[in-house]
Amino acid sequence: MTNDLSNSVLFPVLEDEYLQNLEACGTVIKLQPSQILFTEGDIANCFYIVLDGQIKITKQLGAEKIVVTIHRRGEFTGDLSTLTGGISQATASSIDVSRVIQFDDFKELLKNCPNSIDLFVPTLAERSKELEIKLRQQEKLAALGKLSAGLAHELNNPAAAGRRAAKQLGNAIASLQKNMLSLRGKQFSAHHRQLLQELQHQAIQQADREHFLSPLEQSDLEDELADWLESRGVENAWQLSSSLAYGGIKSSQLEKLATEMESQAFSEAVIWLEATLTMNGLVNEVEQSTSRISDLVGAIKNYSYMDRSAIQEVDLHEGLNNTIKILHHKLKYGVTVNKQYGKNIPRLSVYGGELNQVWTNLIDNAIDGMDGKGELTIRTALEDNCVLVEIMDNGAGIPPEIQARIFEPFFTSKGVGKGSGLGLDISRRIIVQQHQGNLRFESQAGKTIFQVRLPLKIGSS
Repeated sequence: MTNDLSNSVLFPVLEDEYLQNLEACGTVIKLQPSQILFTEGDIANCFYIVLDGQIKITKQLGAEKIVVTIHRRGEFTGDLSTLTGGISQATASSIDVSRVIQFDDFKELLKNCPNSIDLFVPTLAERSKELEIKLRQQEKLAALGKLSAGLAHELNNPAAAGRRAAKQLGNAIASLQKNMLSLRGKQFSAHHRQLLQELQHQAIQQADREHFLSPLEQSDLEDELADWLESRGVENAWQLSSSLAYGGIKSSQLEKLATEMESQAFSEAVIWLEATLTMNGLVNEVEQSTSRISDLVGAIKNYSYMDRSAIQEVDLHEGLNNTIKILHHKLKYGVTVNKQYGKNIPRLSVYGGELNQVWTNLIDNAIDGMDGKGELTIRTALEDNCVLVEIMDNGAGIPPEIQARIFEPFFTSKGVGKGSGLGLDISRRIIVQQHQGNLRFESQAGKTIFQVRLPLKIGSS
């Protein structure tokens, strides 16, 4: 993807006479095709002016490498971090054979060529500002991509379960219809039908109560039932025992029927009973799967506040819960979520979509800080004229030496390409500038807390 920012303000071209004067002040180096001039994340030491060839500037954002621009003769590259000893915000590489003037000390260049200050410094500042704007747009697109991937992942499971259950449901209904013909025969008395209906009702109630046997208990019950059914001449007893056991049916409950009915009739009765229980279970699975899909679609709609005005009265707990649903694909493999929601938290008039972006950034960072496994605590409370939202994790913590910089644009402790360094900066701007609140944190090994305070009314403090 190419985002060419070129224009005469951002990328002025130096005249040949000026280039010749600068060439005498620096070191001319030759670059081969694809040779790296400087790398994103490294210390920014030098400043460069292109003499010949083309220098490509790229920025890594997630899995995508963005081409910011391509410099040609008379254009210069580098950023304001050369003045502060910071890190390079992008990577520069030669497209073909190129020559550049390298200045090892940008401050010395400005000192020796005072008239360069009015050209280089404003341009570099403007470039940094423009790059930040572009990367914010990319950050939103990347966040939307993550959201879509997570949503697709979460929708796939219940959708697959729904398809599978629907297919099995068709088979169960066909089997039930077939066996209903036998049940109308003379060998089934009204008393036997009554007993079967009572067993069916009890088993369905048991299954609907979502009782959960341990795998060992379930297996033992299935084995006991299968052995008992086989001893009564019931065919395919091992296939029937699973559904019967899930419904809590034991051999002692079937004993009366087995004693009073002929063997063939009893087999047909058990097959009918198992088919009705299977059908009921499949209907429940389809219902739960489709409900899960509806919940996720509702969550993403509420999360983004689609079809609503910019400022809405929102329930903060609903926003936090929707964010947790959206990030469920990252949480479910080892993160325990503790919700400590305060009572009587009022609805707030806020920028709902932007606020959910804050919750996403903070929770996603917490998950990364725990390496995907640990305990995440989300707490809300009323505090003076504010609502307090705390997001706490028990991960490794933020190293003390970088804590002062975590809200800086483009600063990230993650590897190149794994983070843009804009998430916390964007979150701070949303909380402080849009909502007149504040965003603070405390961190040590085993405990990191981000605290968001929002005024009960925007414009109050």
